[in-house]
Amino acid sequence: MTIVKVVEVIWSLSALGLIILVLLHSPKGDGIGAIGGQAQLFSSTKSAEITLNRVTWALTVIFMGLTVVLSANLLPQ
Repeated sequence: MTIVKVVEVIWSLSALGLIILVLLHSPKGDGIGAIGGQAQLFSSTKSAEITLNRVTWALTVIFMGLTVVLSANLLPQ
């Protein structure tokens, strides 16, 4: 397995993770996130939103960075 394939797998997983996290976000703390028992995992809704925001931003940076690397062919073939 080449380094390009490994980076493509990480890129795909970060895209899937972003889709899931965006669906968990909600402007009022309800929505799809309430289905999974989100309130039981965190002490408050505010801490859940803060955690979701941080993880979403981290995955966004990873996804965008890998997009640039893969599109510019910066990795050895």
